[in-house]
Amino acid sequence: MKKFDTRLLVTAAVLIALNVVLSRFLSINAWNIKIGFTFVTIFVAGYFYGPGFSATVAVIADIIGALLFPSGAFFPGFTLTALLTGLLFGFMLHKKQTPVRILITVLADQLILGLLVNTYWIAILYGTTFGAAVMTRIVQCLIMIPVELVTISLLMKKLPAVRRQILK
Repeated sequence: MKKFDTRLLVTAAVLIALNVVLSRFLSINAWNIKIGFTFVTIFVAGYFYGPGFSATVAVIADIIGALLFPSGAFFPGFTLTALLTGLLFGFMLHKKQTPVRILITVLADQLILGLLVNTYWIAILYGTTFGAAVMTRIVQCLIMIPVELVTISLLMKKLPAVRRQILK
């Protein structure tokens, strides 16, 4: 990761704030389904600065969002998923971005972290069976996989120019 400086701190603060706004105010939320664009901030953090930075942004955003705008009791399992999401995006898309790497990242994010891990946390939190919870969350994955793929692909066309300016 780059040397910690004011620019990095401001970048982290902006991405965290944007993540909280996208997550808490501009997402469709039901008790076990969430459709939105919070992944964009984690992708951008990982793309520019790597896994450590993106994981830090994801964790801090999750905690701040849960504390300032709770939608239930704080559950550290979701924070762990946020950490893993940040690591995934940072490791897979920081240095080398190819269509295959983007596809693998989105599928891992949605199918492993979103469908399996977060559904497990929901089953624990709400006392439901994993099978019942996973059936309802499949809809979220079917929506979010193409949304993430298209959004990241569109951002990939614009971010190299931004990267040259930011990382000078």
